[in-house]
Amino acid sequence: MCNGTMCDGTMCVPQTLDDLEQRTKEAGIEISVRQSFLTDPTVAVKNLKRQDARIIVGLFYETEARKVFCEVFKEKLYGKKYVWFLIGWYADNWFKIKDPAINCSVENMTEAVEGHVTTEIVMLNPETIKGVSNLTSQEFLEELMSRLGGKNPEETGGFQEAPLAFDAVWALALALNKTSQRLSSRGRHLEDFNYNNHDITAEIYRAMNTSSFEGVSGHVVFDAQGSRMAMTLIEQLQGGMYKKIGYYDSSQKNLSWFGNDVWIGEEEGEEEEEEEGEDEEEEGEEEEEEGEEEEEGEGGGGGGGGGSGPPADRTVVREVYRYLSQKLFAAVSVFAGLGIVLGIICLSFNIYNSNVRYIQNSQPYLNNMTAVGCIMALAAVFPLGIDGHHIHRSQFPVVCQFRLWLLGLGFSVAYGSMFTKIWWVHTLFTKKEEKKKKFTKEAPKEDLDVLIQPLLEHCSSDKINTWLGVVYGYKGLLLLLGIFLAYETKSVSTEKINDHRAVGMAIYNVAVLCLITAPVTMILSSQQDASFAFASLAVVFSAYITLVVLFVPKIRRLITRGEWQSEQQDTLKTGSSTNNNDEEKSRQLERENRELQKIIQEKEERVSALRTQLAERQALRSRRRSNAQNHNSAPGGHPEPKSLLPPPGYPSEPIPQSIYPPEGKMSRNHCHSSQIPLLYK
Repeated sequence: MCNGTMCDGTMCVPQTLDDLEQRTKEAGIEISVRQSFLTDPTVAVKNLKRQDARIIVGLFYETEARKVFCEVFKEKLYGKKYVWFLIGWYADNWFKIKDPAINCSVENMTEAVEGHVTTEIVMLNPETIKGVSNLTSQEFLEELMSRLGGKNPEETGGFQEAPLAFDAVWALALALNKTSQRLSSRGRHLEDFNYNNHDITAEIYRAMNTSSFEGVSGHVVFDAQGSRMAMTLIEQLQGGMYKKIGYYDSSQKNLSWFGNDVWIGEEEGEEEEEEEGEDEEEEGEEEEEEGEEEEEGEGGGGGGGGGSGPPADRTVVREVYRYLSQKLFAAVSVFAGLGIVLGIICLSFNIYNSNVRYIQNSQPYLNNMTAVGCIMALAAVFPLGIDGHHIHRSQFPVVCQFRLWLLGLGFSVAYGSMFTKIWWVHTLFTKKEEKKKKFTKEAPKEDLDVLIQPLLEHCSSDKINTWLGVVYGYKGLLLLLGIFLAYETKSVSTEKINDHRAVGMAIYNVAVLCLITAPVTMILSSQQDASFAFASLAVVFSAYITLVVLFVPKIRRLITRGEWQSEQQDTLKTGSSTNNNDEEKSRQLERENRELQKIIQEKEERVSALRTQLAERQALRSRRRSNAQNHNSAPGGHPEPKSLLPPPGYPSEPIPQSIYPPEGKMSRNHCHSSQIPLLYK
């Protein structure tokens, strides 16, 4: 058990605190925190809350008590989790008195002080027995009231302590009487007393120390230190009023408990416990439910468990293992199982049709490795979800090794085969580009009350950070390099590997999922359901996408086109085969040929029109020369106008017609060398 003490500067008497600590230590009680303040208790109250003090003993006067509980209300340091022990001689309505030094309402104060316990010396004997004064406690009160003359006892100072003062006078009288008897036997008298006479002083002390009688305040007796060993009254504030819940007789070490103590939140605690139990049952987390119930029983109610008694003296930290949700594990396992079946189907299909030319052109042995790797990765989902719910903790390291190797090998085989294929395509593509550079002109290249201590079982080792860094490092580089190669070869066509575009698509998906999943699972490592769901679904989706992208198009092609013959049958039937790449090139060349033929036809029509115009002009010139000759031979003829004569140096002989072929008879042999050449298939 532990508790805390809090006192103001005026009441923090070292002797009192030391005596309290000594007595608590003898009783096996630990004082975990000790706070004091002068005028402002704010920091002290916050420290009590920070140190998780639950049972707090307050030593301060009434005025300081109001300041303390105003801060207690603000810090919520009250309720069913806390118990306050205060001095019992405050006024019954001390917390309802308006105090300008605090900024809390009466309702706030009433809420904060509810349920606190007070202890004080019994001022009035509860039993109706006559003591040494021949008066009972009730007779003493009646006599006292008659002496007050009708004054209000609450407004009369020292009224509550009057029985103690009355018994103190009787104790002194009895001690002096006993001392007088002892002194008279030795021929001495009390009148001989002075402060230098140690013998008479010792006799008086001895007589007081051995005093024992019944008074109006109860049985009067003193301890070795001279303190009154009286009955202690224990009260509790219930509903704004103090109720007696017990007595303690320090002389007899006897506790009388009435059993009428009430603790805050008893009924609410029981209802909350039942509701939590129902919710946890619905979730199916039986182990966590048991841990919480035990925790509430031991820490939430020290008297009877489950909130049926006083609160715990401290926050009980219980270690409860968190297990994976079985519904989530079952759902993901079903998807993984279906993925394994799909992988087996794809692998069987690829092996059975390995003699088909279309399958042979896709590097079937690499596809087989991809399918096997996907199956292994999907199989790793099952050990990934195994925890202490299924096996003993001593077997957990074996499961860790198994899941690590299975998932690692599955990823390496599946991704490695796809990476090999895309690397092969990239290598071939690079070589072809190098040859083209020698013959073509190219532009230069541009440049993540009880506290439950959740525990999760993790696979770890002493060098976990080093190993994770190495594995994530080289696998991350492979993923990035795979993405780069897939991008570089997206427009390449080759007969050897006809599905490299599908491989590139699979690499994109796998790389993206892996690059996202790795850091996210590290961040969610403390949330077992989220971490398992993210990691397992990433594995499942990666495997599904890879299998579907690589194998489904092949299955669909062979089913729809009926291309089931082997390579030998295909050779005998067609003599030669043209793959998709050749067909595409052929169609492209045909389109270019048609466009060029159209351009040539337009050019030929233009040449024909120009040739016609040239012939007409030549004929017109011939007629003009004939007319000119006729005019020159006629007598008195006029000379030919200068404008009709050919320019100087122009030949006068007729141009041979053989230079220009007949209209419409122009052939390709007569085309000028600047004409666009024809491209024939």
